[in-house]
Amino acid sequence: MLRIIQGMAQGNRTTVTHFILLGLTSQPKLQTPLFVIFLMIYLITLTGNLGLITLIKTNPQLHTPMYFFLCNLSVVDLCYSSVFSPKLLISFLVEKKTISYSACFAQHFFFLVFVTTEVFLLAVMAYDRYVAICNPLLYAISMPRRVCIQLVAGSYTGRILNSLIQTCSLLPLPFCGPNVINHYFCDTNPLLKLTCSDDHLNELLLVTFNGTISMSVLVSIIISYVYILFSILRIRSAKGRHKAFSTCASHLLTVTLFYVPAGLSHMQPGSKYSLEMEKVTAVFYTLVIPMLNPLIYSLRNKEIKDALRKATANNILRGCLLAKLIPIS
Repeated sequence: MLRIIQGMAQGNRTTVTHFILLGLTSQPKLQTPLFVIFLMIYLITLTGNLGLITLIKTNPQLHTPMYFFLCNLSVVDLCYSSVFSPKLLISFLVEKKTISYSACFAQHFFFLVFVTTEVFLLAVMAYDRYVAICNPLLYAISMPRRVCIQLVAGSYTGRILNSLIQTCSLLPLPFCGPNVINHYFCDTNPLLKLTCSDDHLNELLLVTFNGTISMSVLVSIIISYVYILFSILRIRSAKGRHKAFSTCASHLLTVTLFYVPAGLSHMQPGSKYSLEMEKVTAVFYTLVIPMLNPLIYSLRNKEIKDALRKATANNILRGCLLAKLIPIS
């Protein structure tokens, strides 16, 4: 896919061969502190998501639809963060913050791939909770492994289609200078600011696709939780209501944290939106949220915590046994 984008970019006649990313700030004194902060965020993101994936894969008790979707969400968050973090970290250490034309559009393409997948997976996870709470007796029949795989595959298919359409709509546009992008990655709105042609059609396409996908997914999530709420209210015991709500709390928090900054950043046309505000909101949904998701699901989920305790205890036991078998000279 990367070769296709590079080929299309090279075939596009333009005087711009590279772009300059201004990054988060131009103040020299802030470069080192920001490098340390975002390096820590990236390392926590890698550790948290890889740890959650490993825990779900190795623990048979977590081989259920809910954790299957959560595992895929962690994979997406891992890839999602890796699209931006390495380039951002390098930009804090070098004076010349450039990115080639083809690399810029490749980054734009993969950004859309993973952000769209994240949106679809959040909707799939809401549907999973709807079936589990509203139709618990039919849950095993309604959510077999085949259906779960199809739902995830549908999320991946939708992401490729959306990413290709939006990226290919930008490729034919002429970029004849300036080539300075007021952002830390190649987002759609900053790129539209640099085109030499009338970009109203592309703005309309951006709003239509992003708006349609985001709003339709959000509406489906809201509808799912309306049914879930009514089902929880019909549960007579307070313990049962608390248990049912606790299974949804982590997902609701994730949806809120993702949609608020992402909605602020991409639900308005580029000509009417502040790029400085977009950079601030983009930090949250591209870098902070992939770090928070595994923490949210780990700290608020009893089964995850129990599996983590069990895995930790097993590792300690193995270490003790190994220490006894291998004499210390």
